[in-house]
Amino acid sequence: AFGFLFDVDGVLVRGSQALPAARRALQRLSDGSGRLRVPVVFLTNAGNCLRSAKAQELSQALGLQVSPEQVVLSHSPLQLFRHFHRRCMLVDGQGPVEENAHNLGFKHVVTIEALRKAYPLLDMVDLSRRPKELPPPTTGFPTIEGVILFGEPVRWETSLQLITDVLLSNGNPGAELQDVPYPHLPILACNMDLLWMAEAKMPRFGHGTFLLCLESIYKKVTGRELKYEALIGKPSPVTYRYAQLLVQQQAEKQGWKAPIRRLYAVGDNPMSDVYGANLYNNYLKSAQQNQVQAGAKRSPQAAGPQAEVYLELRDDCNNSVESCESILVCTGVYRHSGDAPKKAEAHTRDTVFHGHRDFCFDPSLVEASYIVQDVDDAVQLAFQKENWS
Repeated sequence: AFGFLFDVDGVLVRGSQALPAARRALQRLSDGSGRLRVPVVFLTNAGNCLRSAKAQELSQALGLQVSPEQVVLSHSPLQLFRHFHRRCMLVDGQGPVEENAHNLGFKHVVTIEALRKAYPLLDMVDLSRRPKELPPPTTGFPTIEGVILFGEPVRWETSLQLITDVLLSNGNPGAELQDVPYPHLPILACNMDLLWMAEAKMPRFGHGTFLLCLESIYKKVTGRELKYEALIGKPSPVTYRYAQLLVQQQAEKQGWKAPIRRLYAVGDNPMSDVYGANLYNNYLKSAQQNQVQAGAKRSPQAAGPQAEVYLELRDDCNNSVESCESILVCTGVYRHSGDAPKKAEAHTRDTVFHGHRDFCFDPSLVEASYIVQDVDDAVQLAFQKENWS
């Protein structure tokens, strides 16, 4: 009657190396033949790869057969945003962004590199990339109708410049700037993590840092707020709802008759993993009282396509799940000196809010239900709570 939502970086792996506790935890979750005895979804804000590639990577690192249907990347719920699938969308990030977009259902995509080549006078920061001669005028390039931000790019200055150009020109960056359109073109952004944990001793900048730069530049240039059509990935409730659907589909596929009642979300980042699980727990509680939202600041993503996705997920996903408890581990972004307290109430949290601007800071949302040392302890804790061997 329960399932797990596991974050990846800082919980199961550091870089490409599996944490010893991760292998022990998954051994507990598996039977003698290596099959999982409990539904598990790997819920990560990574988005610079294909879902199938992430599943293969996890399989090799963890010594467990992971299927793509068990993986939720930051952009996975975008396949539900069908309203945008036939628009010409500018895509930004690293890895196979075009292939990811097509796999999610988007029919017409333009990359930052294609845009840069079409309009070589736009990218002027790097002196070595400036054209030596004045290029001929660009013809036949499609009008861009929206922007998808998959994750942090490599050349931030190029992406920041060209995305701003597209927004200011209403999708025609080669045109002479007239009145700045507002509202601007729709933006779908994945992964709001300000920081993430790799092999380095200190956390690294995440896509949330890039979004912060874009928001600041747009407001400085126009005097207006950058608006998002949707924010996807942890801590968005849409992402957790989608993960819940995959947990329930696993249970049905395995023939487990008991409805899933409880989810245990294990993460290392209070500002995304804990915040998201607690926000979704509030959503579940309020949904039982026929309310639509809980905890999130009223913002553009409360209406329009995101609301349609909520309705679609509500129809696809039975309402058996009653709670989503957050378990914070000390092997990644969050560190605790000494023995980790069993209850978050015993710990005084830092009040610096690393979450995204469009999510309110509520101290209770970054307080984990439980704090444990590692993911193996998290699994044992859930087993104890469920009285399950």
